[in-house]
Amino acid sequence: MRLLTSIIVVISLNAFAEAPSKGLEILWDKYGVAHVSGKNNEDLFYGYGWASTHSHGNLMLKLYAQSRGRGAELYGPTDVALNRWVLTNGLPERAEAWYKQQTPEFRKYLDAFAKGINAYAKKYPERLSAEAKAILPVTGVDPLLHSMRVVHYTFVSSAQRVEAAATGAVARTEAGGSNAWAVGPKKSANGNTMLLGNPHLAWQDLSTYYEIHLKAPGVELYGASQVGFPVLRFVFSDYLGFNQTVNTIDAMDIYRMTVDGDKYKYDGEWKNFEVSEKEFKVKQADGSMKSEKLRIRKSIQGPVVYEKQGQTLAFRVAGLDRPFMMEQYWQMATAKNFADFRKAAARNQVPMYNVVYADREGHIMYLFNGTVPKRKSGDWKFWQGIVPGDTSETMWTTYHTYEELPKVIDPPAGYVQNTNDPPWNASWPQSLDPASFPPYMSPKTASFRNERSIRLMSQHDKITYSDFLKYKHDTHSELADRVLDELLAAVDAQGSAKGKAAAAVLKTWDRTVDADSRGSLLFLYWAQRLMGPAMADQSGFAVPYDFHEPLKTPRGLKDPAKAVAYLEAAAKALETEVGPLDTKWGDVMKYRRGNLELPANGGFGNLGIFRVITFGPMKEKKREPIHGETYVVMVEFGKQRATARALIGYGNSSQPGSPHIEDQLEFMTRKELRPVWRDRKEIDANLELREVF
Repeated sequence: MRLLTSIIVVISLNAFAEAPSKGLEILWDKYGVAHVSGKNNEDLFYGYGWASTHSHGNLMLKLYAQSRGRGAELYGPTDVALNRWVLTNGLPERAEAWYKQQTPEFRKYLDAFAKGINAYAKKYPERLSAEAKAILPVTGVDPLLHSMRVVHYTFVSSAQRVEAAATGAVARTEAGGSNAWAVGPKKSANGNTMLLGNPHLAWQDLSTYYEIHLKAPGVELYGASQVGFPVLRFVFSDYLGFNQTVNTIDAMDIYRMTVDGDKYKYDGEWKNFEVSEKEFKVKQADGSMKSEKLRIRKSIQGPVVYEKQGQTLAFRVAGLDRPFMMEQYWQMATAKNFADFRKAAARNQVPMYNVVYADREGHIMYLFNGTVPKRKSGDWKFWQGIVPGDTSETMWTTYHTYEELPKVIDPPAGYVQNTNDPPWNASWPQSLDPASFPPYMSPKTASFRNERSIRLMSQHDKITYSDFLKYKHDTHSELADRVLDELLAAVDAQGSAKGKAAAAVLKTWDRTVDADSRGSLLFLYWAQRLMGPAMADQSGFAVPYDFHEPLKTPRGLKDPAKAVAYLEAAAKALETEVGPLDTKWGDVMKYRRGNLELPANGGFGNLGIFRVITFGPMKEKKREPIHGETYVVMVEFGKQRATARALIGYGNSSQPGSPHIEDQLEFMTRKELRPVWRDRKEIDANLELREVF
């Protein structure tokens, strides 16, 4: 662990234009977490913007440039496709309109966030790249624009999902993922409510999380959000907290258009596309600029986003008529009780993400949140495909209300959970009936990670906070428990010498993916053959999934002989690519950040592992994380004060030379979380820098 040498510096910034109230203070602790304390809410947003620039200035301003459609102009040809996506969908224009629609109060908050960014850049221009500074100044529109790009045009929809649907390469799937738990007093050993937030996203770019503490009269919030967001999405106060996971929601649909030039057929008539042109610049290798023109065609459903191989596809994204997403997050975070929280959530301005909620009064909730279109017919499978665009039968204009969405409140089991699975088993025993909802609401599927989550939460009647921490770091493979005994028996009966050598390793495997685990690599290689490279194909099991029995299905091997052959092939591949069949997991899987490399634990969720780490491709017989275990926070709500532990494994800064890039990595290898400091004494005892405005 890095030894801290604290240097306390007081910086006066009152002379800056558009400065916050005198007395705004930012205390930086030894893990790079900013504790912002102001006299009003505008101060908090100003300090949040300032702190975000200090910790992630180059990244944040790059993301803002990309969201404006200026990525290619500043960063070169690699951003051309993104430019086209942003401009085709009219993000900058819509963000301007959204900004004008904000309440005067929240518009002030957005402006204050932008002012904090600009003030930091003015004070410390040498800390920012030339490209980052070229986007300055930012305005209150930028955080709205960026959050729209992330939520509506990366998670709800994306160019990659359209391409996949058009080519049939892969099924439409959500980007990223998460784990979340809430434990109520009925299941809590001491009667205190507990909450886990644990998003799993890429370890880079717009998926990067930023942890911060915000305090003003009547407000104290702690949590994290993606870099550049002006509000917290994973957050708790002394009153309540909530987290989110990517849900199995369809809030975007793709339409196959029947076209003739600039006309398209709709309900038997030919309509004119709405046609426009835009132009953007592309920075060349020698620094010169090249202009590129973009011709945009828009149908009644939405813009045309794919024109290849005789297909013309338009698409429609839900929630674009709801501009108050950021304000709703703020209202949810600052609510003081369950009734106020539900009132904020019922605005239904956030187009997707499950919500898992807990409060100090003992309420817990799972909400399948989002702007789910009201459709005339069709099931989940139908709407996941490309639907006919020449008829109003597939056109939707309204959404299901908050009251109509699946939710579980204070269930008999005493807990709610989600791991990106459909809502039906949010608490177990089962508490939601899919037949009570439209067939397009969500599918009846589950992953082994989901089933591991249910097992961990349901295996004991009472859970202590220590149990909570232990279960969160669980690396046991649920998949192994469903198939391994049968596989070993099949190898004994019909396996070759190679197969039996592999089976001997698996017989002694502890069925975890801890760093010292031997046999886990071999099992991974085998599972990728049984279930495909992404381990998502469940057709090879003898007993298919039944959502009435999530702890027993799927299970068994449909074709034991084929499974044995897969094991023999896996053993040969592992020996070729890595070495001995009993190579330790941590000898290949490495946590790496900055200059630090450590043996990793955790693994692929589809192995039925709750502690998700997705490792990238093999390089020199090593693999490192590209996704998973981003921000972790585990909260216990006392009668007056909430306590928590947290971790942001890849560090709370991405700025060159920051000491907070690799300083939390050792916690990951030890399967620990660091304490969350919110009281002044604790912060002062772990202080690295003090800034006074």
